[in-house]
Amino acid sequence: MAKRDLHKVLFPKQRRILAIFGEDLLLATKRRGFTKKLICDRTGFDYKTVNKIFAGDPGVAIGSYLKVMAVLGMEDNFAKLAAHDEVGIKLQNIKLLEGSQ
Repeated sequence: MAKRDLHKVLFPKQRRILAIFGEDLLLATKRRGFTKKLICDRTGFDYKTVNKIFAGDPGVAIGSYLKVMAVLGMEDNFAKLAAHDEVGIKLQNIKLLEGSQ
């Protein structure tokens, strides 16, 4: 498999999550009264890239998504994505409980 095709190896659930994320960014854009042209101007991206972001295209670099979020004033949301690690906390709690017996 060619390196450039690796982004296509996503499970259906992951593709849906990205599609919803892109749609949420588009809705946030519209709620602010911003246009795609304004997003293009402020990010330096062309229409094709912005459309891919709003479609949740997995081939778009994560930094590009972050740049759009910054234009929307949502970059702090990005930092919170992995901050609450439910699985990691549960695993840690299990280890802590095992050690206390």
